Amino acid sequence: MKRLSAELNGSAPLLAATGLGVAGQDDALARARAFAEPLLVGEMLDTGENILAHADAVAAILRDIGGSETMQAASYLVYACDHLNKPQELIAKAFGDNFAALAMETSKLVRVQRLARVSQAGAAQAASQIPMAQTVAAQTENVRKMLLAFSRDLRVVMLRLASRLQTLRFFAATKLPMPTDLAQDALQVFAPLANRLGIREIKWEMEDLAFRFLEPDTYRQVAQLLDQKRSERETHIEMLRARLEVELKDQGIAATLQGRPKHIYSIVKKMRGKSLGFDQVYDIRALRIIVTSVPDCYAALSWVHSQFTPVTQEFDDYIAKPKPNGYQSLHTIVQDPGGRPIEIQIRTQSMHDHAELGVAAHWAYKEAGIKGYSGVSAQGVYEAKIAVLRQLLAWERDFSGVPGQGFLDDRIYVLTPDAAIIELPQGATAIDFAYSVHTNLGHRCRGARLDGVMMPLNTPLKNGQTVEVTVVKEGGPSRDWLNPELGYLTSHRAKAKVRAWFNALALNETVAKGRDSVEKLLQRLGKTAVRLDDLAEQLGFKAAEDLFEVVGKDEFSLRNIETLLRPPEPVLADDDHLQLKKPRGAPGGGKGGLLVVGIDSLMTQLAKCCKPAPPDPICGFVTRGKGVSVHRADCSNLREMVSKNGERVIEVQWGQPKASAAAVYPVDVAIEAADRQGLLRDISEVFTKEKMNVIGVQTQSVKGTAWMTFTVEVAESGRLQKVLAIVADLAGVRSARRR
Repeated sequence: MKRLSAELNGSAPLLAATGLGVAGQDDALARARAFAEPLLVGEMLDTGENILAHADAVAAILRDIGGSETMQAASYLVYACDHLNKPQELIAKAFGDNFAALAMETSKLVRVQRLARVSQAGAAQAASQIPMAQTVAAQTENVRKMLLAFSRDLRVVMLRLASRLQTLRFFAATKLPMPTDLAQDALQVFAPLANRLGIREIKWEMEDLAFRFLEPDTYRQVAQLLDQKRSERETHIEMLRARLEVELKDQGIAATLQGRPKHIYSIVKKMRGKSLGFDQVYDIRALRIIVTSVPDCYAALSWVHSQFTPVTQEFDDYIAKPKPNGYQSLHTIVQDPGGRPIEIQIRTQSMHDHAELGVAAHWAYKEAGIKGYSGVSAQGVYEAKIAVLRQLLAWERDFSGVPGQGFLDDRIYVLTPDAAIIELPQGATAIDFAYSVHTNLGHRCRGARLDGVMMPLNTPLKNGQTVEVTVVKEGGPSRDWLNPELGYLTSHRAKAKVRAWFNALALNETVAKGRDSVEKLLQRLGKTAVRLDDLAEQLGFKAAEDLFEVVGKDEFSLRNIETLLRPPEPVLADDDHLQLKKPRGAPGGGKGGLLVVGIDSLMTQLAKCCKPAPPDPICGFVTRGKGVSVHRADCSNLREMVSKNGERVIEVQWGQPKASAAAVYPVDVAIEAADRQGLLRDISEVFTKEKMNVIGVQTQSVKGTAWMTFTVEVAESGRLQKVLAIVADLAGVRSARRR
C-alpha cells in the first residue's frame, strides 16, 4: 500500500488541499472523506474490497443504527492510518486528539484481530492430531473481551461491528466464497458482541450471513421451508402488530407492541438445541406486548386468547412462577386466521427492562445454551460492565465525541510474537506476561520488546501491544521483583511464582546444610559406607532429603543417628557376663543358652546393636577382652566387622537352658505412627496384655509423626511378630517392626 512520505511538518499541502488546516468538528464526515479519499482511492483490503467503498458502506451502517457523525467520520480515518507517516500526529492536527485516538485505537484493534485469526489457523493446522475446540473457544472469548477492553471509547467496538457486517454483505453481493475464518469470527465473536450490546439489527443480519457461508446447504433448506420471504413475514408481523395495538387500546389496555420475525440462524439453533422439526418451531413469527401493570398482562392475555386459537400446551406463566434468574413474562403460542403460529410475549415495562438490561438479561441464558438461569452471571463484574456498556451505546448517540469512562480498565490484552492473546491485569509488566506464558520463561526473563522497542521490565503494558521477552539460559528471578515500590509485578500468579522460587531456594540451602552435617557425622563415626536412603528409612523418614531438611532446621538431633549407628556399650561388672544364665536373663555360657562350637565355658554376650533372640540365626565375633559378642546373622555391624577381621568369626548356636531357667531376651521394636493423644498408652497396653515386659521406651515426634522405640523382653522372636501385628492394627500406627 502507498504511504505519504511527508512527515507532519511537511503535510501542509495535503491539509490545505482538503481544507483541514485547523482542527474542528464542523462537517466532520465530509472533511474526513475528503481527507481520506486521495489516500484510499484504488486501494484494496485483504478481503478484496475497495477500501473507500468499504468505508462509505461502514459510515452508512453506523448512520442506520443511530451512530453519530463523529463515528461515521472515523470510518474513513481508520483506513487512512495505514497510509500516513505519524498518523496520530497528522490526524490530531487536522481533526483533534479525539479523532486521532479513535482512529489509532481502531486501527490497532484491526491489526490485533487479523493476527489472532492467523494464529488460530496456524495452531489448528499444527495440531492436526489434537482437538483444538477448547483452545479456539478460549481464544475466541479473549477476542470478545479484547474488543470490549479497547472500548474506552465505545465507538471502537461499533466501528468494528459495522466493518465486519459490511464485509459479510460484500461477499453476499459478489457471490464470492468467504474465508471460513472470517465467517466464524463473525458468528462466534462479532454477532454475540452485538447481541450483548443490544444491537439486534446487526446481530441477526450478521448471524444469517455468516451461517449462509458456513453451512450453505442447511441455510438453503431452511429458507425453502419458510413459506414466505423475510420481507413478506416482516410485513405480516407489522400489520398484525398495528392491528393488535389499536384493538388493545379499544379494550382499555395501554400497550406497546414490538414484532420481529425469527431469522434463519435462530431457527436452526432452536431446532438443533431442542431436537425439533421445522413444524415444531412455533416462534418463527413473534410479538411482544408491553403493558403498564401485572393485571394488564393477564387482561391482554385473555383478550389475545379470545381473538386467536391458542396452542394450550405451549403456554408458560413466568410471572406467577419466575425463572430462576428472575425473568418474568407470559409466553403463549396462538394461530392466526391463516393457521400460522405466532409467539406472543406479554410483560410490564419493568419486566422488559430487567430482561433486557438486568443481570438476568435474555441473551445471557440464550448464549449459555440452557433454559433458565443457572449461574450464568457468575462472571460477575465482567457482565456488570457489559450492562454499563449497553447504556453507553445510548449515551454515544446523545453525546457524540464523549469517550467511555474506562469501565474495563482493570484488564488488558496483549499479544505474543505468534499473535496469541494473553489476558493480564491492568498495570501488568513484561515479567507478568512472561509468567503467564510459562513459569520458567518468567524466571529467566531479563528484557522485553514492546511493539519491537526495548523497554524497561517494569514498564506497564497497554492493550494490543506485542510483547517479546529476552531470556538467559539459566537463572532465576530477582528479589527486587517482589518490591512493590519498584513496580515489576502486578499479577498474583507471577508474585506467587517468584515467592515459590525463593522458598525452594531456601529449602535447598537447608537441605544442603543438613546433608553436610550428616556426612560429617558419618565420617567421624567411620560409617561412610552407609547408604543415606537406608539410614533415613531406619530413622523413620521416607527419603534422605527429608532427613537432611529436619537436620538442617535443627529439628532432629544428630545424636539419634549416632545412637543408631554406634550404640553405647555399657560398663559390665565381672559377673555381668553370666547374666544370661540367671532366671530373668538369657543364657550366656556354654552350659547355658549359648554354645560356642568347639569351645566350652567361653565368656559370651549378646550384642546390643541387634539384640538377638531365639530362634534368630546368630554368629559369634571374638572381641578383645570381652569374650564372644553374639550378633544376628543379618546384623549390619557384624558384616562390617567381618569385612575387616574375618578370622575372628566363630560359630555359635542357641543351646538348651535348664528347665528351671525362664530365659528372656531384650529386643528393640521400632514403631511409626501419626502422633495422637493416648498413643503410648494404647501400645503399652498391647504389650501388657501379651505378657511382654517393657524395659525401655524412647519416643520422638517430628511434624506430627511419632517415632517410638520399645525394648521388650521375649523368650523367642517368633511370638514377637504376632504381637507386632496387633500393634500395627492400632489407630494411627503406620508400621511396627523389629529393629
